[in-house]
Amino acid sequence: MRENAGDEFWLGDSNGPMGDVGAFMDSELRVDRADLAGHLLQLEAPRNLIAIVGAPGAGKSRLAGELAEALNARAPNSAAILAMDGFHLDNAVLEARFMRHIKGAPETFDMAGLHAQILALKHAEHDLPIPVFDRGADTVVPAGAVVPGRARFVLVEGNYLLLARPGWRELAPLFDLSVRIAVPEAELRRRLRARWQGLPEAEALRRIEENDLPNGRMLRRESRAADLVITD
Repeated sequence: MRENAGDEFWLGDSNGPMGDVGAFMDSELRVDRADLAGHLLQLEAPRNLIAIVGAPGAGKSRLAGELAEALNARAPNSAAILAMDGFHLDNAVLEARFMRHIKGAPETFDMAGLHAQILALKHAEHDLPIPVFDRGADTVVPAGAVVPGRARFVLVEGNYLLLARPGWRELAPLFDLSVRIAVPEAELRRRLRARWQGLPEAEALRRIEENDLPNGRMLRRESRAADLVITD
């Protein structure tokens, strides 16, 4: 296991209890945020899937948006975003399973649906509708966006794309490149306080301390290494 600055650490690829192939190793290349688009442009396939991962509050959506903007400025409709949040299980389903209070944990997502969507995007040559998550309404909007058939890059952003648990670990081989955002926990806590500032204080603290930050720690323990890592 490798220690990084700011109490932020990561596991390398592992053949341990999570079942990944290979030994523990440092396999992430640290790069500057400004250079990421250039790394992506080195991918030559007609369709490339890029995983953008990090803990809750790490800034995955912001990075995906920046990259899509930069890539589309070079070639319109060449980049699109698929957010894992579009695969939240419905609140009614979570309530029936007594899991509403841990919404955002791995077991509260439609993992099979996400896997099927990524597979479809990997091979699609036509426009493909995708679900999006409306955070204000706290609900998924089916077919809320479209990935153009001509998109050369699909930026898939989410917490658990490199998680090495059964079911989730089948996602990693589908990506052509993976990027992790490394953020110290103190900064994650600050950002999460801003995210949940509209909630009552007790509920905001519960979400941060009992759900978001524990999920981030679990990711550090149980995820594969990414190809590239940036600090934020």
